[in-house]
Amino acid sequence: MNQNLTQGAIVPSLLRLALPIMGMSFVQMAYNMVDMIWLGRVGADAVAAVGTATFFTWLGMSLQMTTKTGAEITISQEIGRGNQDKAAVYGSNSLILGLLLAVIYGVATFVLSPELIAFFKLEEQSVNEMATSYLQIIAIGAPFYYLNLTFSGVFTGAGNSRLPFKVTSAGLILNIIIDPLFIFGWGPFSGMGSNGAAIATVLSQLFVTVLFIAAIYQGRSVIKLPDTRFHLNKDIAARILKLGFPVASHMALFACFSIAIARIVSQWGALPIAVQSVGAQIEAVSWMTAEGFATALGTFTGQNYGANKWHRIYAGFLVTVAISVLIGAIVTLVFLLFGEQVFSLFIPEPDAIQLGAIYLGILGISQMFMCMEISTSGAFYGVGKTIPPTMVSIILTGMRIPLALLVAKGILDLGVPGVEGVWWVVSLTSVAKGVLLFGWFYWFIYHHPERKAGHLEAKLA
Repeated sequence: MNQNLTQGAIVPSLLRLALPIMGMSFVQMAYNMVDMIWLGRVGADAVAAVGTATFFTWLGMSLQMTTKTGAEITISQEIGRGNQDKAAVYGSNSLILGLLLAVIYGVATFVLSPELIAFFKLEEQSVNEMATSYLQIIAIGAPFYYLNLTFSGVFTGAGNSRLPFKVTSAGLILNIIIDPLFIFGWGPFSGMGSNGAAIATVLSQLFVTVLFIAAIYQGRSVIKLPDTRFHLNKDIAARILKLGFPVASHMALFACFSIAIARIVSQWGALPIAVQSVGAQIEAVSWMTAEGFATALGTFTGQNYGANKWHRIYAGFLVTVAISVLIGAIVTLVFLLFGEQVFSLFIPEPDAIQLGAIYLGILGISQMFMCMEISTSGAFYGVGKTIPPTMVSIILTGMRIPLALLVAKGILDLGVPGVEGVWWVVSLTSVAKGVLLFGWFYWFIYHHPERKAGHLEAKLA
């Protein structure tokens, strides 16, 4: 059911929208997390291989944010204006563009996979081979693996976040069931290790795609068949790309910067790569939570922007950031106090557990600020201003590369061993991004004249 977010109490409206999105985000996170847990029983090399390949699947998902974000912004704004038919056209064009992007990226990563993995210059040849094979299997399933993000954007932009949550949860359940069958070869299946994890993931994502298509045919989407025609409209497509590209470029550059950081870390061997890959999955608890609130805030802001209700935008922004920061603070405490116990669930090897606890402790410092940055980005996206989050991310995330190189070469001494210094660079730049982006949007919205005129009408609960 679609939600009208331009009226009623703000906090309940945001929570009703955010909780299913958060659940969906956790489900998406759990795909990789389940793979890591099972592969950790195979060995650190298998985890390192999948972790290395995952940087490039992450890049593909970042690019797909072009159509996901474009769909969320345009659909939410048109619904806020009462233009249901136009919202449907934006939805259909987003899916066409999303499919084209997925196919192009899938072909590119399949063909270039050996060169992409070779970029990390890992000495362990077996890790290189496993990573290449894993990436190629995911590339074959690219139309499903990546397009599901755009499907979820079409539903979420209309205020229906429950259906994507249910659909992706069904895919996760299937993945949990078949993952060990393909990885270890239980029953009639032969063990395929990291390749088995890739096959299980692709089959699960195919299942999710089928469920999304079925929901559209059942009339549960803003897209109404057969009334909504699936053909590209030049102006509509251009607006989707214009709004979504800054977000996608920001996330794609973030992925590229992370790839560069991983390349620097790889000089200390495959173990730090495995630790960083698993640590990133654990860290995603706060990251995905903030993403859920950011998406909800983006839809909430988009509808109220379309309805010209700036006082609701202001109130919704403040309460969403407050909740996100609180969650980040809880994650920080868990990382600092129980880092070893958490990491041991993934790779039960003493060296990995010790290094993993250090990683979580360092990155734990930045969790509140990372949540602040991500949730504030959603507010910017909802009012159609996708440039500020992109600028902040590109500049400060980009600074990680030269700083990390200085640490790796011993020129910049942070008083800790080399690989730990690189991780401190990542954490401290996250702190800076959160503070700067929050301050920027707060200044923008606080001084908006229509916010001042209507602020007494806002009711938080």
